[in-house]
Amino acid sequence: MASDFASGFMSALWWLFLVWIIVAPQLRYKQLELARKNVMMKLGKKRGSNVITMIHRQESIGLFGIPFYRFISIEDSEQVLRAIRNTPPDKPIDLILHTPGGLVLAASQIAKAIKSHKAKTTVIVPHYAMSGGTLIALAADEIVMDPNAVLGPVDPQLMNYPAPSIVKAVKQKEPKDVDDETLILADVAEKAIIQVREFVFELLKDKMGEEKAKEVAKIMTEGRWTHDYPITVEVARELGLQVSTDVPEEVYRLMDLYPQPMMQRQGVEFVPAPNKKGVNKNI
Repeated sequence: MASDFASGFMSALWWLFLVWIIVAPQLRYKQLELARKNVMMKLGKKRGSNVITMIHRQESIGLFGIPFYRFISIEDSEQVLRAIRNTPPDKPIDLILHTPGGLVLAASQIAKAIKSHKAKTTVIVPHYAMSGGTLIALAADEIVMDPNAVLGPVDPQLMNYPAPSIVKAVKQKEPKDVDDETLILADVAEKAIIQVREFVFELLKDKMGEEKAKEVAKIMTEGRWTHDYPITVEVARELGLQVSTDVPEEVYRLMDLYPQPMMQRQGVEFVPAPNKKGVNKNI
């Protein structure tokens, strides 16, 4: 009898453990979601804006904590467009961006919606908004960046190669020495450059005039830099972009609520310094 009881007890514990390891990650994620929404509501109330986020970290959700790599996708554009559409025309929008880039189509849709919003639009970049993220930032009335944050070039990428490099490589050879597939790829690359350049021009011409907008659009798409070249606050201002560095403190608190996967060991640790009053700020 005692043996049967012990066996049943251990079996119940085992099933409780299995249920816990399945449910616990979901509960933690729900807690994070609630904490994020609270910070976003406080930031929106403080700035009188509708706060939207597009933050692409690796996130580990599920039984094994497998990391998922995030980029700007059609699903992102659907959600951001829905958020913008549901924002009253007279209410400002703050879009917090943290992304390596993604689909040109999705980024262009978001950028167009941001530019079309009647009230003031602000893109806030706490760390980086590369490629498609930069395209979206260019659409906003104001770009707010951390002093050490970066944007990036918006030259199109085809088959994991920069479109300008494809065009340049083909031009350095005689047509007879280039296979048909590469020639077709170069033709598509040239069209992609023109399309993105014209789109950037449309985003910027009202802000800096047509001549300057043409110049900046060319610089950003011509392959002058590698695709991961960091456009710092200083470089952005040299290009003529209006950039502020007054990132609200709530944005940093929000970023803390998007942790990297636990299975990846953190390579950086630090003890937060106290503020002037000797007490760490909490939101």
